[in-house]
Amino acid sequence: MRADAAVAVATTAERGPRTLLGNYFRVGSTREWLGAWVAALILLGPARLALQLAALLPERGPARIRRRAACRAVERWWARLAARLLGLRIDINGLEHIEPGERYVVASLHEGFADGLGLLHLPLSLTAVARDELATFPCLGPQLRRGRHLFIRPEHPLQSARTLCREARAAIDDSDSILLFPQGSILGIELAFQPGAFHLARRLGRPLLPVVVTGGHRVWEHPFTPTLRANQSMSVAVLPPIPPEEAVAQQPAIERDMKRLALASKTPPRHFDPGRDGYWDDYRYDIDPNFPDLARRVANHRRDTVGAHAHRP
Repeated sequence: MRADAAVAVATTAERGPRTLLGNYFRVGSTREWLGAWVAALILLGPARLALQLAALLPERGPARIRRRAACRAVERWWARLAARLLGLRIDINGLEHIEPGERYVVASLHEGFADGLGLLHLPLSLTAVARDELATFPCLGPQLRRGRHLFIRPEHPLQSARTLCREARAAIDDSDSILLFPQGSILGIELAFQPGAFHLARRLGRPLLPVVVTGGHRVWEHPFTPTLRANQSMSVAVLPPIPPEEAVAQQPAIERDMKRLALASKTPPRHFDPGRDGYWDDYRYDIDPNFPDLARRVANHRRDTVGAHAHRP
């Protein structure tokens, strides 16, 4: 009878409401659904209003800098509140490598939208560089625009590089650090770094700050799945900064060290499996040669895809 009762309880939970906010999120039980709605109402209600109010300062003259600083302060507060409401445990190491008042080009691993909740726990004022398609996302897109974050299209690297250098220099002048994700995608640890962040550090004359974030994909793995998982753990490790004049030459070593640390983390990183995730042919990415089986698999797929298109009537 006890086993039957347990099954009945589990079945009832599974039948409970599971989706919210237009099916962007899915949870596993009625209890989690109620908790997620409470978090959403707080974060998208009064907490979101605070973000909007911080963006009302003028954008010209000395007030421009105060506006950016106010936006960044409220963004960090919002991220801490979100982490608390989700029961997210964030283990942070290496804060001694961040010099107060320094402005960095921050190069971080990337595996999901929750990465920002970890990165915004760092004692830095961050202007993020995001794909331009994120400007159309509900809630996130308007906040990125209001907060004067930067948009690029990685599939157009030359145009993006010119725009990024100009706008990143303005953010640095306003006392922000620049946050980039060298992998350019959330597919997984196997993606190779693109050189943009390293060249930007050299051009701006700012130290490059490597940051290893892992575990974020366990919180919300959009667009691969809408499942929202509370009470997860993330790890954020800050590595020693690299002088700007050395950033480009040290890219291979930095990438190797960051990924080695991620793979050894107690919150394992996301892995790219094309059979599960698809090949994302419309996006620009390369596979790190240190993952030869996957690199060969993606290369074969691209060769076969090009051949199929060439023979299409």
